[in-house]
Amino acid sequence: MKTLVVYDSVYGNTEKIARAIGGAITGDVKVLHAGEANPAELEGIDLLIVGAPTQAGRPTPAMQAFLKKVTENAVNGMSVASFDTRIPAKWVGIFGYAAGKIGKNLKKKGGNLILPPEPFFVKGTEGPLKEGELERAASWATETIKSIK
Repeated sequence: MKTLVVYDSVYGNTEKIARAIGGAITGDVKVLHAGEANPAELEGIDLLIVGAPTQAGRPTPAMQAFLKKVTENAVNGMSVASFDTRIPAKWVGIFGYAAGKIGKNLKKKGGNLILPPEPFFVKGTEGPLKEGELERAASWATETIKSIK
């Protein structure tokens, strides 16, 4: 199976999660920053996992730019999953979260959202990640793969 993990990260926390996800998946896996990812690389991909930190209730500008470049033809029928990093404050939820918006975007373009968008938590705006989140990311990656089969 060919997997592409595309992420954006501001303080390095989302990158750590993306790399933990990529490291837990066997087979042909590529982990790319949103600024490096070219939508043409989606050809032949079986699973696309996209994640970003939540900022003002949405993905970062770099992730939004990547998602705008992704066409319907590129992800139509493809298995997709989304994640974000966020602080665990309830008031933040008023604006929504990046993972849900990423998942909705990919689903609208024809992607098959195989699991609900997944949150990973940081202790403060700049982090660090809450304890156990890297292990949870690896476990989530394994569950994501199982849900395809």
